[in-house]
Amino acid sequence: MRLLKPLVAVLAVVSGSAAVHAQAPDPNFHVFLALGQSNMEGFPGIPEEEKAFDDLRFQVLAAVDFPELGREAGEWSTAVPPLCRPNSGLSPADYFGRTLIANLPADQRVGIVSVAVAGAKIEVFDDSKVAAYEADSPDWRKRIIAAYDGGPYQRLVAMARQAQQTGVIRGILLHQGESNNGDTTWPAQVQALYGRLLADLGLEAADVPLLAGELVGADQDGACAAMNEIIATLPDVIPTARVISSAGCEARRDRLHFTPAGYRELGRRYGEAMLALLAAD
Repeated sequence: MRLLKPLVAVLAVVSGSAAVHAQAPDPNFHVFLALGQSNMEGFPGIPEEEKAFDDLRFQVLAAVDFPELGREAGEWSTAVPPLCRPNSGLSPADYFGRTLIANLPADQRVGIVSVAVAGAKIEVFDDSKVAAYEADSPDWRKRIIAAYDGGPYQRLVAMARQAQQTGVIRGILLHQGESNNGDTTWPAQVQALYGRLLADLGLEAADVPLLAGELVGADQDGACAAMNEIIATLPDVIPTARVISSAGCEARRDRLHFTPAGYRELGRRYGEAMLALLAAD
């Protein structure tokens, strides 16, 4: 993995204006890790009105370079979509963050670290399996994995550690499962991934809940809607997990991805679930 430049400055809101300065981790800067496959990336194509977002209280720590947006990997910037990679789209993470800042006190901020791989099984986040999985992947997925220098999990951990210099990790957002459709070992694999993240980042499960979104539902004739029955069992193996309903979230004709309206609603639901957890602390 190439060495990412260290984070030496962070945007902070001071007396109603933005100031850039070095600081210790801010307990009022709530950081969330977002991972999964194409629905966490966001289906390509971003409505123009979404690109006008400019609230400094919602930030993204770029995991790759975004040349057209002037973002560099390892730097915080305002969370204008796309958040995952330059060719991704609006995602649940967008309206998750916007929902939080709309409801949290004005002195609190939100940050997202997003690493996702379209069309990939959960195995892509397992260091012991990713090389073999990449070797058997089509060229388009190999290019995505290569964007993370062959290690999506390691890139996520590296960026999360960098984010910990600035804020406090409060939760993990997951949207994955289409490529593991029908796989009853999926909950155990997610449990193992969650455990690795907690251990590698020095976190406690009680402090960092896992929010897992359902796939396109049966009400939208979802191609993988049956997987939601397996996703529903996740709290049985991860007590701190919460499952986010996709019922009524509008889907595209492919029956796999959400429309922008669907992403907005699903993201709000992730946000509302997290707000309830923060309020209970």
